[in-house]
Amino acid sequence: MPRKIIRIDREKCDGCGQCVTACAEGAIEIVNGKAELVSESYCDGLGACIGECPTGALVIEEREAEAFDAQAVKRRMENMKNREEAAQGCPSSSCPGAALQHPAAKRGVSKEASEAPSALSTWPVQLRLVPPVAPFLRGADLLICADCVPFAVADFHRRYLENRVVLVGCPKFDDLPAYAEKIASIISEAKPASVTVLRMEVPCCAGLATVTLNAVRNVSPETPLEIHTVGISGKIERDVITAEQQPVDSAG
Repeated sequence: MPRKIIRIDREKCDGCGQCVTACAEGAIEIVNGKAELVSESYCDGLGACIGECPTGALVIEEREAEAFDAQAVKRRMENMKNREEAAQGCPSSSCPGAALQHPAAKRGVSKEASEAPSALSTWPVQLRLVPPVAPFLRGADLLICADCVPFAVADFHRRYLENRVVLVGCPKFDDLPAYAEKIASIISEAKPASVTVLRMEVPCCAGLATVTLNAVRNVSPETPLEIHTVGISGKIERDVITAEQQPVDSAG
């Protein structure tokens, strides 16, 4: 029967994920960087998600659709909760912490001389959570950072984070092929002004530099790229990479 149901305009959607967290039925997920209705039977048609969409990509329309199934929604939400608990964290499709934010726009400079202001300008920072179409990536100076680096660089915020968009990951424990695909997509979609990679000196961290170098070389070789290797003692070696150079060795 005809009923009210959500419609998502993929052209307008920027993948911010705010509709995902606003939907109590879990009817919407981020798929390939865009919001998508998982199943018509999960959508109650009340439109709680519409007010959270900053681009106007969501509207309620009346059309032929599957009936809303409250029991199916209950089972889905229970399954999602179980998966999240098993993973001891939130998936990017349903985690409130994955919603894109610009904290710098809301934060004033501290008036306390002893309190240095944070240079973090965007959220989330995890590479796995940021969609390639995130607005703050476009034309940005990207900082692709191994997650151990900030602990070794005493003045990390002043030296590296200021005026850059940071994406954080661990090439040892995360899925490196997935990183390669994600970084290539980001470079293709966002066309960053520059890319800086921060890796630790340990051999397993070289993979982050390798996949980024390959992505830049294959997708946008004219993009300026630097790879900084940080020692456990805090010593930093800086390499300016050109498109003609071969990938760094990721052995180990």
